[in-house]
Amino acid sequence: MDTSLDYRSLIKNILLEHAKLKPSYGEIEPHTLFDEAREDYVLIDIGWNGKRYVYGNVIHLQLVNGKIWIHYDGTEDGVAMELVDAGVPKEDIVLGFRHQNVRQDTEFAVT
Repeated sequence: MDTSLDYRSLIKNILLEHAKLKPSYGEIEPHTLFDEAREDYVLIDIGWNGKRYVYGNVIHLQLVNGKIWIHYDGTEDGVAMELVDAGVPKEDIVLGFRHQNVRQDTEFAVT
């Protein structure tokens, strides 16, 4: 079974839900970026907090060989657990922000 189509929809839905959560400070807007050709899915914050410009990555996920790679997770509770709660097996989730030598010590996929 090709799960990548289901994973694409799931990833988009998770990012769109996070995009509804506007920061409580400043004039900051969440933006979702979906590059389906490269299987990259990103949530970024853009705006102003007083006189300070805010531009930052919140979540960056990528589908690689049928697995969901988490390249960056700036959420409080962790997007990996959201994926697990949505039914994604831990062996299909790679914590890409962890060094490959450390990944084996997690509950998630090594690659």
